[in-house]
Amino acid sequence: MATSFSGNAKAEICRYIPAKHCCALAECFGILLFCNSFQGDNIRIITESREFAQILPKLFKRAFGVAFDQMPNDATTGKLVFQITDQEKIHRIMTCYGFDAKDTLSLHINLPVVEEDCCKASFLKGAFLAGGSVTDPAKGYHMEFTTTHSSVARECDSLLQESIGFQPKYTVRGGNRVLYLKQSDLISDCLTYLGAHISAMGIMEAKLEKELNNKVNRRCNCDDANTSKVVEAAQEQLSAIRILRENGAFQNLPAKLQQAACAREENPEASLSELAVLMQPPISKPAMNHRLQKLVQLSQEEK
Repeated sequence: MATSFSGNAKAEICRYIPAKHCCALAECFGILLFCNSFQGDNIRIITESREFAQILPKLFKRAFGVAFDQMPNDATTGKLVFQITDQEKIHRIMTCYGFDAKDTLSLHINLPVVEEDCCKASFLKGAFLAGGSVTDPAKGYHMEFTTTHSSVARECDSLLQESIGFQPKYTVRGGNRVLYLKQSDLISDCLTYLGAHISAMGIMEAKLEKELNNKVNRRCNCDDANTSKVVEAAQEQLSAIRILRENGAFQNLPAKLQQAACAREENPEASLSELAVLMQPPISKPAMNHRLQKLVQLSQEEK
């Protein structure tokens, strides 16, 4: 199965496992607050990212010294489920963040855990790995972080502003709280901050390609419009010359107008500049336009 753009971004982030214990705690904190379930009787993390699945047991071992009670094997396909139900393990994890396993209704970001800059980055990496996604830039610009905890969403909003310097938008979807970004440059900056540098470059490359395509399309549309105008003008001029000939007025025209008329008849698709060069002596484009417009004017008088 082909890997999505979001999956590639997560794979990039998973290349690095925090060496410092505080950063491992912070990354796991982000994972737990943005995962499927972080309750006093159950921790459940579901992912489709194999790279995330490979580092998750290592992260939990480094941060808490615990192993998952249930985890997928190498043959598992589709969604990969990690679960802890052992009460002693959950109590140890909850204690690390200052929580009581008996009271998890109002979980929030414990600020001392994300006090250092390195820990802020680790927390947001974990949040994105567990509850984040980013759309393929070929289809659109959208990056989001989804959590079931309203307090966590508000506090993560502030954390993103403090760490990266911009404020995400907020919405509620299916009972979940969603922080999201729509601007390509902000998404690129966020991915860079999280360590997904190649994916960040992919966002900017897609933006440049779209801008180039739009510029080419505008130029083509402009050229098509100009071509249509030239064709319409030439048809009007040829019709005017035909009227002048049919009414016997052509022979009475000044030599310069007759020369212009003959040039247009012999070169029905030529531009004004091309016709101007054919005059003897050559004249300017405005002068050529003036002669042809005079022919049109005279033909209208003959009607």
